[in-house]
Amino acid sequence: MLNAARIDADRAMVLVIDVQTKLLPLIEDQELVEAAIGQLLAGASLFETPVLATEQYPKGIGPTTASVRAILSSLGAPILEKSTFSCCGDEAFRQACRRIDKPQIVICGIEAHVCVQQTALDLLSLGHQVFVCADAVGSRRGLDLDLGLARMQQAGAVITTVESVLFELCEACNVPKFKRLLEIIKQQP
Repeated sequence: MLNAARIDADRAMVLVIDVQTKLLPLIEDQELVEAAIGQLLAGASLFETPVLATEQYPKGIGPTTASVRAILSSLGAPILEKSTFSCCGDEAFRQACRRIDKPQIVICGIEAHVCVQQTALDLLSLGHQVFVCADAVGSRRGLDLDLGLARMQQAGAVITTVESVLFELCEACNVPKFKRLLEIIKQQP
């Protein structure tokens, strides 16, 4: 029986928000956040989960970091430029989401209390189930991260971790992809 509160590989997509070269170095625990994003994207590849990414004003904040961009490229995931803090404020993003047509959106990226939070709130208001990977989002200050996560949770987003998401996508240990999942999990920093 399908549990509506669980992430389902057939109903989910991953959204990578604004992991950019001039902003990422300012993020608290940026190495851990970047590694968790890489792990989530490796899992998305394994489970054939659609991925969409955004860049906030790349002329000023720079492009997506090289490590994340390389994975996105290997997945054929589009990177959409935006000027609104919420991804939902951008028409190209809304069109891309309609094309992908998945009710569950797993979010990673930066900053948790600005673009991630505003996007999560808007996606919830549009009827999506939103899952935010706490270990794969970041802010410049810990307080902003904590309050951003709390506000999204109060609004109805599920706060989770990359590992939890990946095990939900896999569902069982007796499937061929489980061994590959373990390899991804073991790469955890």
